[in-house]
Amino acid sequence: MMLPTHALSGMALALPLLAVAPEFAPVAFAAGLLGGILPDLDMYAGHRKTLHFPVYYSVLAVGGVIAALLIPTMATVAVAVFLLAAALHCVTDVFGSGLELRPWEGTSDRAVYDHYRGTWIAPRRVVGYDGSPGDLMASIVLAIPLLFVIEGVLQWVVLTALVVATTYTVLRRVLADLATVAVGFVPTPVRAYLPARYLEDVDVTDSGGSGVDSVSEY
Repeated sequence: MMLPTHALSGMALALPLLAVAPEFAPVAFAAGLLGGILPDLDMYAGHRKTLHFPVYYSVLAVGGVIAALLIPTMATVAVAVFLLAAALHCVTDVFGSGLELRPWEGTSDRAVYDHYRGTWIAPRRVVGYDGSPGDLMASIVLAIPLLFVIEGVLQWVVLTALVVATTYTVLRRVLADLATVAVGFVPTPVRAYLPARYLEDVDVTDSGGSGVDSVSEY
């Protein structure tokens, strides 16, 4: 799934608080937003591995929820929602596509790395791929209730997420082609640090021996 969908799903986790503990809702919406974004900060540094922990986030989230139920404070509720959002991000990535530049081709067998078992979890492709029409629909469905109950800055965050999601979906396939063209202008020493998916259509070898073997496979 694309980042806007993850961000909105993290925020949506806080919706039930409006009915049971509305005083905690504002901080929970913010915590859900941050937790939904956190895992994808590894986009260019071992994507879906460095900051993706489907098992460990889930275990910590259970502990966080228990702590928030026993000791309901702004801090415990924020931590619980943050961990839930991070766990949800990692788990839902499994139901998307694998790690490839053109995920609609379905060539990758790596969705998310399971640090607990030390192996990659295969993609289920229920959602299709990040930026697919189904992914955009998920963003829209998540955003609708949020727009009705959230005000101020966070409401603008939701609207911005929708704009980004729509734009990304429209340009998704074009961006994949542009990425391979843009990489051709990147200096060879720098290419060695780019994820391999960006180099699928590029000859990265040079006379100095730097090439695809030294490129991050993530």
